[in-house]
Amino acid sequence: MTDAGTHGAPFDLITIGRVGVDIYPLQDGVGLDRVETFGKYLGGSATNVAVAAARHGRRSAVITAAGADPFGRFVHQELTRLGVDDRYVGEVAGLNTPVTFCEIFPPDDFPLYFYRDPIAPDLMLTADGLDLEAIRAARIYWSTVTGLSREPSRAAHFAAWAARGRAPLTVLDLDYRPMFWESAEAASIEVGRALEQVTVAIGNKEECEVAVGETVPDRAADALLERGIELAIVKQGPKGVLAKTRDERVEVPPYFVDVINGLGAGDSFGGAICHGLLEGWSLAHMLRFANIAGAVVASRRECSTAMPTTDEVDAIIEEMDNANA
Repeated sequence: MTDAGTHGAPFDLITIGRVGVDIYPLQDGVGLDRVETFGKYLGGSATNVAVAAARHGRRSAVITAAGADPFGRFVHQELTRLGVDDRYVGEVAGLNTPVTFCEIFPPDDFPLYFYRDPIAPDLMLTADGLDLEAIRAARIYWSTVTGLSREPSRAAHFAAWAARGRAPLTVLDLDYRPMFWESAEAASIEVGRALEQVTVAIGNKEECEVAVGETVPDRAADALLERGIELAIVKQGPKGVLAKTRDERVEVPPYFVDVINGLGAGDSFGGAICHGLLEGWSLAHMLRFANIAGAVVASRRECSTAMPTTDEVDAIIEEMDNANA
């Protein structure tokens, strides 16, 4: 994983973290014990964010690892097909590529079942296996809290941040999954250390509680800014999204859809935020665009292959503006 991306132009976005295969039911409203058919999709939060950004025309790569198995080959094939550079996807012998099952009970119940034992390949990333030059040069570098849950991945994350030196657009997705941690307290300690390394933080109210002990959106955003964050984004689900910098506060309402599967909405939101940051959009426009991008995925079954294009989101915005004219 040391073939430098900086041999050409820097990547618009490099993400680091989970990859796997989503095995999602093609029937709704029934438990896995009764599901008869499934779809197979590329998955993993950091991977989905890279795919989402690629759908907006961004040159994206993901740092991760899979098993030496057929699902590992599928990961490479799908990344390439969906426009994400796979040069930093390693292979860990003796471990299986993770699979994730879900149940679909619209509009708001989507239990997840992760198969990542004894340890997922993406948690076996090491500091000496990173292309630090490419990470330093990337216009946006995106990490998730899951990568801090185990060693050697945790040390690799801090090595990457040290290489960037808290550069602008160093993002931490507060994507806290309790099943990956021994306790919320342990997660809070590591997230606290990580917040000292990044400049943008994104999470929902529950994730903000783990990060800074606050669930009230304004107080959570303020607490993140007090840690040195330059842009704090708090997702509020059906209440919309709030973002704060030291000089600006913006809150935008949700975009409502008929929900089929809400699991990929946050990753689509993240990829759209990356696109907006790179475009230099106003905070209000970026949040509106990202909200709609997330909602579009919630209206579809899968995650990675459900990510909308820029034109799809722009068409919805135009339709809304014309209706309100």
